[in-house]
Amino acid sequence: MILNDRLYELFADKGQKIKVELLSLGLGYTAVTTSDGGIGISYTYFDNKTSCSLVRDYCDYEGKPALELLEKIKSTDPIARSMALALINALNYEKALLLPEDSKNEILFEEFNVHKGTKVAMVGYFRPIVQILEERGVTLEILDGFHGLGQKELLYEKLGNWADVLFLTSTSILNNTTEEILENVSENVKTVMLGPSTPMVREAFEHLLVHMLAGTVPVDKEKVLKAVRHGIGTRFIHRYSKKSFCLCYG
Repeated sequence: MILNDRLYELFADKGQKIKVELLSLGLGYTAVTTSDGGIGISYTYFDNKTSCSLVRDYCDYEGKPALELLEKIKSTDPIARSMALALINALNYEKALLLPEDSKNEILFEEFNVHKGTKVAMVGYFRPIVQILEERGVTLEILDGFHGLGQKELLYEKLGNWADVLFLTSTSILNNTTEEILENVSENVKTVMLGPSTPMVREAFEHLLVHMLAGTVPVDKEKVLKAVRHGIGTRFIHRYSKKSFCLCYG
């Protein structure tokens, strides 16, 4: 996967110099802090819990060079990838903090001219955004396996000949479907990667049809870490974070 390789290469040098400070694998989200003061989060991705352990080939990454965990972005294990993506967001923390904020998604909807009649495809069910889209009167097609919504083949077809905008969850990075999904997107579709897992690194997506990154940057580190440990979700994490965005063109 080119995206995995790009994410690795962009942070490999820093990963040799920085150490993992703390790794918290929560039920909802995973958090990583680093020795340079960084913090990053990612969705904890697993399908089924069939034993008392979710981690294969356990390794204690705390206190070790970040590069050891960074390598797991190339793993086929989604739990390992969840930890690695949280690390990537931690290594990018200083730059992400400088990005502009879109706390109410106003810029997101303005940038893509989302209004009544706009045809929106969504991969990953974002309840607050769905509510706003429905209020705006858009036509919406959703694919989300966890919620049993939509059919992949139908959505892929609509990405090629129907949709105006695609909202793509960044958990697609964790199950290695980002590039597959975007291969089906017409060049006329405007695409945004969104969700707390989103790596706010435009260089990583230069080979893909992505127009905006919309992610979550923790501000109150201790409260975000507590939210992760307690297994609570996006709504609470957003209370202690900023919703940032980055345009991938222009």
